[in-house]
Amino acid sequence: MAFCLVLGICLGVASAPAAETAVLPVIDSITVDKSLRRLYLIKDGETVRTFPITLGLAPRGHKMREGDYRTPEGDYHISARKPDSSYMLALQISYPNESDRTRAEQAEVPAGGLIMVHGRPIRPTNGRDRNYYSTRDWTDGCIAVSNAAMLEIWMMTRIGTPITIKP
Repeated sequence: MAFCLVLGICLGVASAPAAETAVLPVIDSITVDKSLRRLYLIKDGETVRTFPITLGLAPRGHKMREGDYRTPEGDYHISARKPDSSYMLALQISYPNESDRTRAEQAEVPAGGLIMVHGRPIRPTNGRDRNYYSTRDWTDGCIAVSNAAMLEIWMMTRIGTPITIKP
């Protein structure tokens, strides 16, 4: 139900008169705090939305290589929008950055990639129910939010939006 309401507001088809319909701002930046498990949408220096998140299966520490199940830490930007994701929408993060590539090259390991902010799976796998995805870290290194949150984030974010991921 909440998802339908958010969808209606975002698409401007809610039953409220146009003057009362919420307008979602385009944000200036995203901050992720891994230790607090929160994603913050920032506009003009103010937090306009906060969402709970889940992370990679090995959430502590910076991503060091492909397949380590860690969520990277550092400064990136939104590099692509993926409406056709296996998850409820996805925003690709510009991982690896130059520092990440250099670190991986020096360690002679692949840096990895395809780190996203995304919703929950369209079709849960391995017999998992939908509650599984909100109660534990489960991604391969991505930042996951509820589907309702992902719709809001999608509507408020553009390619190039800076994202800072803090430990």
